[in-house]
Amino acid sequence: MIDDIKTDAKERMVKSIGAMVDAFKKIRTGRAHPSILEGVMVDYYGSPTPLAQLANINVEDGRCLAIVPWEKPLVPAIEKAIMKSDLGLNPSTTGDKIRVPMPALTEETRKQYIKQARAEAEKGRVSIRNIRRDANGMIKDLLKDKEISEDDERRGQDQIQKITDLYVAEVETVLAGKEKDLMQV
Repeated sequence: MIDDIKTDAKERMVKSIGAMVDAFKKIRTGRAHPSILEGVMVDYYGSPTPLAQLANINVEDGRCLAIVPWEKPLVPAIEKAIMKSDLGLNPSTTGDKIRVPMPALTEETRKQYIKQARAEAEKGRVSIRNIRRDANGMIKDLLKDKEISEDDERRGQDQIQKITDLYVAEVETVLAGKEKDLMQV
């Protein structure tokens, strides 16, 4: 029973870290990467569609993305969607190709992005702690129902704490990597 609770807690903590990593992808660095445009939705014949399903997105050089839509009439809609997105990017069109240059980050914007990354990491840590609380609550319920002994409860809570510490350390590692990435010029 305690093993089931541990397994469930581990799975949920892995999902929390995955959500944090996805949030980090939206925080742009000075380099071009197709994942920056992941959240951009384009109005495709009346329905919002992810940009990646309507065009080929490539890194042209270190600071520029090249977008080639599958259909030429989509060029203005894609350009409009990128401008409306809250990414601060200004696409330029040349025929059927859209270029999105990545502006160089100033020291101030780098610090702002680091603050944003730290906030996302804190959300991840809080999520992991909530999972720990839920798992410990389940273990206490088992003790209340007399399905496990007090020793088993203590052992289970210690194991949950070790798992929690492991995943909080993972959050710190991912955050350190993102901060390093943001501070590179």
